[in-house]
Amino acid sequence: MQRKHRRTLELVFSRPVPGGVKWRDVEALLVALGAEISEREGSRVGVKLFADRRVFHRPHPSPDTDKAAVESIRKWLETNGVKP
Repeated sequence: MQRKHRRTLELVFSRPVPGGVKWRDVEALLVALGAEISEREGSRVGVKLFADRRVFHRPHPSPDTDKAAVESIRKWLETNGVKP
């Protein structure tokens, strides 16, 4: 895993949940973990990873990921054995 993805993973797992995690960095991390990303209606993004599908909302107009989404992604990664 590249250093940039490792830093993003550490941000996702940090507590308290950070507010400045860029969506493009989260998306790049998920792709590095083997995810397939698909565009959905509106600002929705489909993510297939760990034989599971999740739908997230791409943030706009700010590029920062919502804290609740970061928490959800952390729990999903933890459940599937991904740790920083």
